[in-house]
Amino acid sequence: MMGTMTVTGEVIKGQPLNGKAEFLPFVNPATGEQFGSVMMHTEADVKNVRREMATAGRTWAAKPVKERVRIVRQLQTLLIDEMDAITAVMNQDNGKSRQDALAELFMSVDLINQYCNRAPHWLRRRRISPGLQIFKRCYIEQHPHGVVGIIGPWNYPLVLIMPPVVSALLAGNTVLVKPSEVTAATGVMIEKLIQKLPELAPFVRFLHGDGRVGAALVQSKPDLIFLTGSTKTGRLVMKAAAENMTPVVCELGGKDPMIVLEDADIAAAARWGAWGAFYNTGQTCMAVERIYVVETVYDRFLEAFIEETRKLKQGYSPEIENPNDLGPLTFQRQVNIIEDHVQDALAKGAHIIHGGKREGMYMEPTVMVNVDHSMKLMREETFGPVVPIMMVDDEMHAIQLANDSNLGLSASVWSRDLDRAQRVAHQLYVGSVNINDTMSHFAIPRLPFGGVKESGIGRTHGKKDLLQFTQTRAFVVGNPPLPFDIATILRQPGNYKLGSSIIHLVFGTTPKQKLKPVVELLEEKEVKPKVKKVGTAVTVTAALAAAIFAFVLRTKK
Repeated sequence: MMGTMTVTGEVIKGQPLNGKAEFLPFVNPATGEQFGSVMMHTEADVKNVRREMATAGRTWAAKPVKERVRIVRQLQTLLIDEMDAITAVMNQDNGKSRQDALAELFMSVDLINQYCNRAPHWLRRRRISPGLQIFKRCYIEQHPHGVVGIIGPWNYPLVLIMPPVVSALLAGNTVLVKPSEVTAATGVMIEKLIQKLPELAPFVRFLHGDGRVGAALVQSKPDLIFLTGSTKTGRLVMKAAAENMTPVVCELGGKDPMIVLEDADIAAAARWGAWGAFYNTGQTCMAVERIYVVETVYDRFLEAFIEETRKLKQGYSPEIENPNDLGPLTFQRQVNIIEDHVQDALAKGAHIIHGGKREGMYMEPTVMVNVDHSMKLMREETFGPVVPIMMVDDEMHAIQLANDSNLGLSASVWSRDLDRAQRVAHQLYVGSVNINDTMSHFAIPRLPFGGVKESGIGRTHGKKDLLQFTQTRAFVVGNPPLPFDIATILRQPGNYKLGSSIIHLVFGTTPKQKLKPVVELLEEKEVKPKVKKVGTAVTVTAALAAAIFAFVLRTKK
């Protein structure tokens, strides 16, 4: 197992931005110390790499799915082999504990393992019923988009990069990864890991730089863009991508509500609510960002929640084993947002009943009360160790306030009555709901994760995640149309009445509709008796055949 990993970036070819070479520093947010740097890519580099990946994509897409699985599985092996070195870099780059970094690696290898096991099934050719065109054979296939651009975040720089990278590769795409400039060392580390895999490295390239490099990636016309970031960033990327009609999948911000009903396990709700609010120093898109507690248990819950918050230890250590529950904030710009939310709430009458102090990048876990929806703290993503707790009248009041948001990523509901909790959960307009837990849903690789409203478009995790990196192509196979084929009948003029009869017989929703062609045939006065008899027999036979066919179609659904 590797003990250390050098993450200084390699020199990158191309014209420097603004006529000079620019570097991204690696800065430990816990200590303020710089421990390395990487040279930024240029706009010209981005265009060149985009072309390289388009060319390489023909080779990668041509590989059978099982061959792609075999190659991607090597990444799973390498992540496990380099476990300690990976967590050391992330600890230094992000300020999080080694164990929190290990949690990211755990979820990453779990997801790779599940996807590699199921990709051949998820991506296989599928037969489709031809409907009434019974002489045709139909199927669909999943084909890669081509070059996928992935823009990663700084709060979870490993586990929020791995799902889209792995999905895109297994689906047959080549990948351009633009890691966050805030945690550039982790991006370089992932790049160097992939470079150790000669069968995989030619199909993944990393682009290091700030927002200008991200903008250049979007403008380079990738075939699909996958972004994890803030709602503000999502809007900018989608607007730029729209110029080239580039499809975008966005995993964006959250303002996740937690509802505590009067029959909740208060001790458990307080313990895991505090964990969900302050894990990773609150820098989690699905963190508990606002809590609604029914009036009858509000005081008990508040007391228990503060007690759980007091137990949390904050600090930084590079050691594998350390007692810290949360570390520093990672990004100065986010610190400014957090302080703005707190000051806005205080100005409007809120109170801090625990924490609230900040020293440098360290901010105490903070609990605020006397809050309402006029405050930014209750309406906008805070993304820090601050949680407001609000008293509500009852269940319906909690649901109303929980849904009073432009964001809709996740939520949690606490009640000993699981039926009741599920009933409440079904009324929340969010992408995911945890019952009697917080944030656990993200760690389940096959459970789709994503938001509604302004929290994003698309899903990560599971079959939907993998398939969104493909385009569905449909194929219809058969000999030239036969004279009595439905595909032939309605192409030729003079068959309106026959087409109408087929519609009534096959698709009619009432006995009257289905029998209408039979009744009309019997009522035709000009028809000779013998012809009428034969016609009636044919029509009735057709009706029976249509009924049987319709029944078969339903049973196959």
